[in-house]
Amino acid sequence: MQIVCLDLEGVLVPEIWIEFSQRTGIAEFSRTTRDEPDYDKLMRFRIQLLEQHGLKLADIQGVISGMSPLPGAKAFLDSLRERYQVIILSDTFYEFADPLMRQLGRPTLFCHRLLVDEAGFVRDYRLRQPDQKRHAVQALKGLNFQVFAAGDSYNDTGMLGAADAGFLIHPPSAIAQQFPQFKAHHGYEELRESIDAAAAHAARQAGA
Repeated sequence: MQIVCLDLEGVLVPEIWIEFSQRTGIAEFSRTTRDEPDYDKLMRFRIQLLEQHGLKLADIQGVISGMSPLPGAKAFLDSLRERYQVIILSDTFYEFADPLMRQLGRPTLFCHRLLVDEAGFVRDYRLRQPDQKRHAVQALKGLNFQVFAAGDSYNDTGMLGAADAGFLIHPPSAIAQQFPQFKAHHGYEELRESIDAAAAHAARQAGA
């Protein structure tokens, strides 16, 4: 049995915080996991910035409701799901993801939760599990699945390394250069070819 694990933002959908930055005109929100490898530091910065500007969860959700998946993402995902089980492993939040998951055909999503006060302000966040992407891949392999993974950011490299084969898709050049062990792809077709090749190799090895 074979499973493909994909990151969400930057892989299948635009970066939510970058879109929010553009809509609000607040440049600081454009900082993402592509720029900051320390996720807790990044989220504390975002929560402080939201409070500073008096912005609520509803303001972010309003931006997300107008977003769409990246061109070709839905067809790529549908094609993958014809052959593989697919799980989205993301450091986004369930409070953000629903409009985009609906447009992607509601694939399985593992992510995190926000803590929101009665007035609608984001006060904190709760990880489903620290380093959840890597742990999820390791757990799936422990269930005797062969796992292939793709992502674009620092916070994806743990799962890419834990997978039977890991790939970068749409990565910034700095990340591609820093992690040359993960083949970088810039389109869904070439990524699918790499996944299929890795899956075929793993199947041959398992049958040897």
